[in-house]
Amino acid sequence: MPKMKTNRGAAKRFKVTGTGKIVYSKSNAGHILTKKTSKRKRRLRKSGLIDKTNTAMVKRLIPYA
Repeated sequence: MPKMKTNRGAAKRFKVTGTGKIVYSKSNAGHILTKKTSKRKRRLRKSGLIDKTNTAMVKRLIPYA
């Protein structure tokens, strides 16, 4: 059976933690930052965890992560 291909877009966006959870970096922090509040920008700096309902789908996209 051939190897599974990793979805390269997903590989750049998601990382798997040691416990198997999936972490992503939040969007909307790239540009047009002047109109965003300091509180909002501070929260965008932190990474987020994928909800458990989407975990199986993302793990299928990055099978060797």
